[in-house]
Amino acid sequence: MFGIHDLSLFVVSGLLLNIMPGPDSLLIMTRSATQGWRAGSAAALGIGTGTFVHIFAAALGMSAILATSAAAFTVVKLLGAAYILYLAIGMLLSKRAVGSAVQAPALAPLPLRRIYGQGILTNVLNPKVALFFLAFVPQFIDANAPHKALAFIVLGAIFNINGMLWCHALALFTAQARARLKLNPAVTQWLNRATGGLFVWLGVKLALAKQH
Repeated sequence: MFGIHDLSLFVVSGLLLNIMPGPDSLLIMTRSATQGWRAGSAAALGIGTGTFVHIFAAALGMSAILATSAAAFTVVKLLGAAYILYLAIGMLLSKRAVGSAVQAPALAPLPLRRIYGQGILTNVLNPKVALFFLAFVPQFIDANAPHKALAFIVLGAIFNINGMLWCHALALFTAQARARLKLNPAVTQWLNRATGGLFVWLGVKLALAKQH
């Protein structure tokens, strides 16, 4: 249907690719570990929204510009790296909110809407995601398919929905692990800063990434 072939292979490959760690997974795990599964799910929904942006952009041919224009790729790459570094600085400088004398102070929570927006931007501003869809998805579309753009969108939606299921499971698992370990605010603050350090590395890596 739609000129799509080897759908089962596509689904399995997509799941394996989604499981691979990256800035999206780190963002989800950090928000779940510090604020609970709702925060992790908000980040996952934002990442899924950003992925849909890439899917429709690639289907309409816009992402092809990133593959052919060095200037466009560099601009998006540097914006993405700058935003990841901005998140990293926020995590590294995170402070604990003042609590009562009886209860240990907790990290100041971020609004779910802001976490959702972070998920969108970390994904949309990563040009490697756009290039990934251009390289991966067409392999499962017949060259003679009458509606290649529609087939691309269908496959992209399948990939993204499976990815969001994994991301929500990751958010829930991380939150449950946090509850069982009963992490105190000092540990969650350390986790925030350790993840911030990883984001610094990811931001620098993205800034140095080459087009091909």
